[in-house]
Amino acid sequence: MGKKKKVTFSDIAKFTNFSKTTISRYFNDPDSITPENQQIISDALVKLNYQENKVARILANGKTEFIGIIIPNLYLHYYSEMLNQILCTYEQYGYKFLVFIGNENENTERQYIQELMAYQIEGLIVLSHTIPSKELADLKIPIVAIEREDLYISSVNTDNYSGARQAVQLLASHHCQIMLHINSPTKENIPAYGRISGFLDYCRENQIPHEMFIEDLGINDEDLHQKFTCILDQIQMKYPDKKKGIFISNDTYASVFLNLLIRRYGKLPDDFYLVGFDNSPISRQAVIPISTVGQQINKIAQESMKLLVGLMDSQKKRNPAPLSEPVHKTIPPLLILRDTTEKNIF
Repeated sequence: MGKKKKVTFSDIAKFTNFSKTTISRYFNDPDSITPENQQIISDALVKLNYQENKVARILANGKTEFIGIIIPNLYLHYYSEMLNQILCTYEQYGYKFLVFIGNENENTERQYIQELMAYQIEGLIVLSHTIPSKELADLKIPIVAIEREDLYISSVNTDNYSGARQAVQLLASHHCQIMLHINSPTKENIPAYGRISGFLDYCRENQIPHEMFIEDLGINDEDLHQKFTCILDQIQMKYPDKKKGIFISNDTYASVFLNLLIRRYGKLPDDFYLVGFDNSPISRQAVIPISTVGQQINKIAQESMKLLVGLMDSQKKRNPAPLSEPVHKTIPPLLILRDTTEKNIF
């Protein structure tokens, strides 16, 4: 069989009765031709089985169809699941992704951003916390943040505050006598701070005894085990005869704490009620499935890509209009009841 002939702009022009200039504008400046003519050319591409030369198109218009992602780590299951959901949007939007893991290192992340800019990314999704949003906004490309400080850039976040209140309300419904919240230090301008303020406000409004354990818990098994062992020792020393309602800031930490309880007592003790946050896969897969405040991770990923693609499309217009201010979207959480609170199923 002979080699299949590549379809050229001349072939498309002849098939549609348009000029080659019009065909070129379809690929490089589609807004310059009418929607009706765009549809005629699009239909012709299907009929001719046209396969685009991506490299040639990049050289012609500078558009790479690459999106950069800066993510803090893959240890916390929330981040790995969010990355998975973002990558799954390729079939819908056609954008490819260049992913860097910052590991909380500000200088390293700046180097990664320089690398991404050298690849002429068209947009950026940022989940890491190290670089201020003002500095990111100065990059002059469309950016969407997820669950981080976002004063100067657009974002999609969970309603962390209402989620925390739902968690404490659930624990209170089981008549827990002391409420405990375990979290890492969190700045007030970070959306996840709502987990702290929501916990505190609910306890204070309802005059429920409570205590906070705010510590740098680390991002590896050894550090987490050591820190949670210390916290558990303190809890048992202070509240040995009380029913304890424990709200932990994410499902990875909640799973580590649950495993520690099971190793120590052979089960989840009757006086411990546990709620995590995220609804990442580990909460479902734990040896005792963990009740959690479910961030709608798939919806956050979809909304982030929808917002970013809209911002990128806007920049591609003949006369792009800059945003007057960043767009901030909030996704409501869903309380998910599992075995660490619903003990009547045992």
